Amino acid sequence: MPIDNAVGAQQSRPELTPARRWVILGVIVLSVTLYSTSILIVAAVLPQLQGTMSATPDEISWAMTFNILATAVATPLTGWLAGRFGRRNLLVASLAVFGIATYFCGAANSLEALIFWRIVQGAGGAPLSPMGQTVVLDIFPKHQHGMVIGLYGVGVVMGAFVGPMIGGVMAETYTWRYAFYILVPVAIGAAVAVFFALPRMRRQVQIKLEWTGFILISLAIACLQLALSRGQRLDWFQSPEIVIEIFVAVVAFYMFVAHSLTHNKPFLDLRLLLNRNYAIGLVLVTIYGMLNFTPMVVLPGLMRQHMDLPDSLIGYVVGSRGIGAMAGFFVAGIVGQRFPRRTIIAGFFAQVAVGLWLMSANLNTTPFEFALNGVLQGFAGGVIWVPLTVLTFSTVDPKDLDETTSVYHLLRNIGSSFFISMTVTEIVRSSQRNYEYLTEHITEFNPVLKLPWVMGGWEMETVEGLARLSREMGHQAALISYLNGFGMFAVASAAAIPLILFVSNVAKKKS
Repeated sequence: MPIDNAVGAQQSRPELTPARRWVILGVIVLSVTLYSTSILIVAAVLPQLQGTMSATPDEISWAMTFNILATAVATPLTGWLAGRFGRRNLLVASLAVFGIATYFCGAANSLEALIFWRIVQGAGGAPLSPMGQTVVLDIFPKHQHGMVIGLYGVGVVMGAFVGPMIGGVMAETYTWRYAFYILVPVAIGAAVAVFFALPRMRRQVQIKLEWTGFILISLAIACLQLALSRGQRLDWFQSPEIVIEIFVAVVAFYMFVAHSLTHNKPFLDLRLLLNRNYAIGLVLVTIYGMLNFTPMVVLPGLMRQHMDLPDSLIGYVVGSRGIGAMAGFFVAGIVGQRFPRRTIIAGFFAQVAVGLWLMSANLNTTPFEFALNGVLQGFAGGVIWVPLTVLTFSTVDPKDLDETTSVYHLLRNIGSSFFISMTVTEIVRSSQRNYEYLTEHITEFNPVLKLPWVMGGWEMETVEGLARLSREMGHQAALISYLNGFGMFAVASAAAIPLILFVSNVAKKKS
């Protein structure tokens, strides 16, 4: 894919004073904060959205997964758009489209309309993270990359901290619609700030997009996500739709790989994967994406539907992740520079601890305990992100930054979208199975149930007693399914640790 080399050179020109660089960094952080807030603000209002839209748990999760999927599909376009229109113009246009889509998300009156505008919102905001990171890496000297990546990550952290809290408070005080409306004026302000802060850049109008590769990879990603999102409802491979979607995804991906390896100027240059640090970094950032948003999507459903917690409290619990992330970025900025691999390993071990801790939860677990778990999860994510990003790009040629950062964020988003779908599918599927298993043992012929200390206050002699018992079994069956999802989280975290040993510690050697 053609890269905006001229723009990159201009970004590093001597006219950019240190003060101007810090102003640009601040503006980029504001933009990334806004975008991450839009993703995570929905996490706190998912239960209310589910009620308003009369949706099932797997259907309402589409408000998250299809937004992230749209971001993933549109992210690889970032380098081409930057080369054709210039980085400043791209960022301003991205914020404008994002703001318009955010307003219509709040005005949506159906699940279909909400998902459509969430897709537009995700696609419109897709260039913000990779292009913002590219600008930051270009305008600062290499020895400051660890520090500025940490500060850049504050944008994601603040979104994780502020988003759920704003969403929960707005949903409880007004309605879920105001969780979207409140972001619109911020998007306008961010667009104006970007326009005046970034220098004017020369565009490359001769660039052509390699459409074949783009369409093939987009088709493969979209079909696989549709299959993961709809498989549970359609009984997986018993449905012709799922079979067709999987078939198209496999064929499209095969054609994409074959086309990319044989084309002179492919949409994404697969030869970049010969760089070991970059290739392993892509695998690790995919796992990182799998861990990033999943607890924030599934926990609100558990806390609202089965623990009956208010929306504002759920927002504070989910937002606690941001506190830990801020501490994690601070620690990574100090320790990660000297011991990058050890820091990443420690971060993934912390993620394993997060998953095991969540697997010990029950319906009597306090919101404070969930909040402490969120702090640890955020800390682990912050500790991982800075050294992982620095090591991944430490051996990448600067002229390839646009393309490589696009793929980096693409796989992070794909990991998030796919793993959320798989986790929600497991929760829905095992909830039904667990409920059926529990009800098999609720019978007058079960001698255990005749023991007074077993039944306690429960009774089977009246309709009301049976109804209460059925509700409790539903809660317990759901809890078991959530624990299964948290187990998947722990396994994914552990799977990343051996891969880190194969990463070259370039950052340490250069220091």
